[in-house]
Amino acid sequence: MKKFLLVLALASVLVCAYAWRRTVQEGRFNISGTVVVPERLTALAQADNNACAIIVKNEADVPVAIKRVVDPKFPLTFKLGEEDLLTESVDGALKLEVQINNHGQLGFVKQGDIFGSYEERISPTSKDLIVQADKTLGRVQLVRNVKGNFFRTAAR
Repeated sequence: MKKFLLVLALASVLVCAYAWRRTVQEGRFNISGTVVVPERLTALAQADNNACAIIVKNEADVPVAIKRVVDPKFPLTFKLGEEDLLTESVDGALKLEVQINNHGQLGFVKQGDIFGSYEERISPTSKDLIVQADKTLGRVQLVRNVKGNFFRTAAR
């Protein structure tokens, strides 16, 4: 009977140690997924000196975590952990956004930048997300063969 209780106690200690290790390893903030860029934008997204920023925001649009990847290759697999957090606490539903640019300014979209977001809200432990970075600001072009100022002509 003593051997049985000893084995039972040892087994319970091992199960508790495994559960504790798994909790510490996964943490309270652990998001993973893949950033996908459509074929028409791949060359622009993979240009030299580009950076891909994966941004997690709370419901008030305040960034709570950021991860940057310099010279990304797509599809890009990412993992955000507690080391990427900007705040102490992460509560509620979160938004996931992606910005690809070569000027380094986040939140400011310029011509030629590529961006996108995950359609749904996520939790602090979401896994296997697929984020489409499929939007860009195109080049502004004036219409040709219009006499005078295009904007004045269009307003009439």
